[in-house]
Amino acid sequence: MSILIYAESAEGKFKKVAFELASYAKKVAETLGTTVTALTVNISDVSELSKYGVDKVLKVTNDKLAGFTAKAYADVIKQAAEKEGTKVVLLSSTTDSIYLSSLVAVALNAGFASNVVGLPVSTSPFQVKRNAFSNKAFNITEINTDVKVLGLAKNSYGIFESAGSATEEDFNPSIGDNDFGVKVESVEKVSGKVSIADADIVVSGGRGLKGPENWGLVEDLAAVLGAATACSKPVSDLGWRPHSEHVGQTGKPVATNLYIAIGISGAIQHIAGINSSKVKLVINNDPEAPFFKVADYGIVGDAFTIVPELIEKLKAFKAQHS
Repeated sequence: MSILIYAESAEGKFKKVAFELASYAKKVAETLGTTVTALTVNISDVSELSKYGVDKVLKVTNDKLAGFTAKAYADVIKQAAEKEGTKVVLLSSTTDSIYLSSLVAVALNAGFASNVVGLPVSTSPFQVKRNAFSNKAFNITEINTDVKVLGLAKNSYGIFESAGSATEEDFNPSIGDNDFGVKVESVEKVSGKVSIADADIVVSGGRGLKGPENWGLVEDLAAVLGAATACSKPVSDLGWRPHSEHVGQTGKPVATNLYIAIGISGAIQHIAGINSSKVKLVINNDPEAPFFKVADYGIVGDAFTIVPELIEKLKAFKAQHS
């Protein structure tokens, strides 16, 4: 009765969320007195998972799964769960896993709790703590079904090493043509940049930057910090930045260790989408900007003066400690 996790990957490498999910699963497994099994898709070297508490890896290698298709992946996870006699299936809260979760829950006739932010409050009855109301509150959800599906909120638990050795087993689930109702022709990705999904730090800009020609401020600060770049909805609507960088409730949700907002006033939808970030730093020349009410740190002033000075200070600090 192992716990099953779906260890997400991209281009042959595990995503950061896979290690957080494994760390979380290991702790839950210790509580339940069971083991952790990870399901991987088209990954040749899975040894890294053993560093985070995974006891067994089911390796699926199938060219049909080269492109993500929710129905097909959900069917694979279902078959893995049934094979292992799994009672708890863990998924992350990435875009792909959000699509997967409900399909997996229906396939397994399981109760499903999304946005889980902590270890189970109780295992009998089974209760978990979840984000609610756009991350403004928490609730305790009880799941009474035999099989349970949990969606772990990103960056809510952390990554912890728990060295061990994992056995590896090739797994060949049956995949039918009806699993591919939607065909992925191609996926376009920006290379050479930190993705918002995997970033520990995000530097985001708003209309306060006055135009796309000033976006170098955001990019230069992000480069020093090893951060991803992002923007507010008005910026993407104006065409200053691609919609793939739009973060907030109506864009990509962000749950980073540090979120830096430059020239963003702080609309309700934007704040709701980034509110799970652990530390929020706001730079704005308007002391009445709504963002300051939720910020952990705020700087009132001209971004065109403050950000270059901040970049130079960070460069000097890195030089001293390199």
